[in-house]
Amino acid sequence: MIGKDHHYATSLRWTGSRGTGTSGYRDYDRSYTLSAAGKADLEGSSDKTFRGDGAKWNPEEMLLSALSSCHMLSYLHQCADAGVTVLDYTDDASGTMVLDADGAGRFTGVVLRPRVMVSDDSDLQAAQHLHHAAHETCFIANSVNFPVTCEAAVLPRSRALQEA
Repeated sequence: MIGKDHHYATSLRWTGSRGTGTSGYRDYDRSYTLSAAGKADLEGSSDKTFRGDGAKWNPEEMLLSALSSCHMLSYLHQCADAGVTVLDYTDDASGTMVLDADGAGRFTGVVLRPRVMVSDDSDLQAAQHLHHAAHETCFIANSVNFPVTCEAAVLPRSRALQEA
């Protein structure tokens, strides 16, 4: 696995032609379908701000979700290896994108906010520190050119249930 290239493939099909294609900026829909072998299709569009369908996933949400889910998967792996038992994990991530006058844009940062419940016998200090280790090994975070920060909260089960 280490030192071996891993390859991924997806297909995208634009589904937004209204019969006249891109004859004008307002003349086409921004909808598309993403697919990958053996998986359910994902319906996407541009953000509603950019004339997209707000009920469909947009690329910005997918990037944010990729960062959030990659961090979680890296964290769960780190915890399993360290003997920390994770019982529940949620994340409310947010990101900021800026647009230039010419219409180009870029993300300037993402904040992950994982809330983790661990077993009462897990080492809380280790559980908290493993977020740093997870960030260091997250494939997606290592692939972007903007800061990804993590504001994690880790609670033992007994305390998490009291606060719920």
